[in-house]
Amino acid sequence: MPHTKSAKKSLRQDEKRRARNRAVKKVLKNQLKKFAGTLTGGTAEQKQAEYLAAIKRLDKAAARRVIHPNAAARKKSQLARQLAAPAAPAKA
Repeated sequence: MPHTKSAKKSLRQDEKRRARNRAVKKVLKNQLKKFAGTLTGGTAEQKQAEYLAAIKRLDKAAARRVIHPNAAARKKSQLARQLAAPAAPAKA
């Protein structure tokens, strides 16, 4: 437990930041799952809409440094390749 006044404040700030970051990551993860779901059974318009929503979430998370910008860029590249790939049965 913190002893000094500044350490106590820092702990409170860290808890708030952690809660915010976890919320952003949760929303991002759910959006990526929605995109993956439309890849298997969705129209081209749905796929494109979910792709754009996922890109937007990734960019916002990277801008706020919730995730590393390079990680966001890598994930965007992976999503673009998945979107462009022909509709074939997924290998697990």
